[in-house]
Amino acid sequence: MKTRNFRDQIDHERVVAAIRAAESASRGEIRVHVAHHSVGDAEAAASAVFTKLGMSATAERNGVLLYVAPESQRFAVLGDTAINARCGAAFWRDVADAMQRAFREGRFTDGLVEGIATVGQALAREFPRVPGQGDENELPDSVSQD
Repeated sequence: MKTRNFRDQIDHERVVAAIRAAESASRGEIRVHVAHHSVGDAEAAASAVFTKLGMSATAERNGVLLYVAPESQRFAVLGDTAINARCGAAFWRDVADAMQRAFREGRFTDGLVEGIATVGQALAREFPRVPGQGDENELPDSVSQD
């Protein structure tokens, strides 16, 4: 995953559309964050960004962060307490493995979209929309960066 290729090839509009589609079937929240600096421990960096983005402040604690640090060729998928308790570590590894395959092939946007879709299916299963009740979009759908 070359940094320049990742930055130049990611289709932000397609990623945002995938987030909106995934969130439309659930009460969950999904964010994508791209770090433009080197990180040693992607999980620790993702955890810090998770907090910084206010993802632990969602009403149902069901936010998911897809964190990518292309310069370090590292990424992490991190779920808040409620979704993590329902899906478990094996689920997050499966999401990461699918994303990694696409990234290795240079299909950066596809990897993110596939990860978002898989997370969205889990959120829809575990936190489905309730008919007749609206759902507040608690977090921005845009791709954040630093």
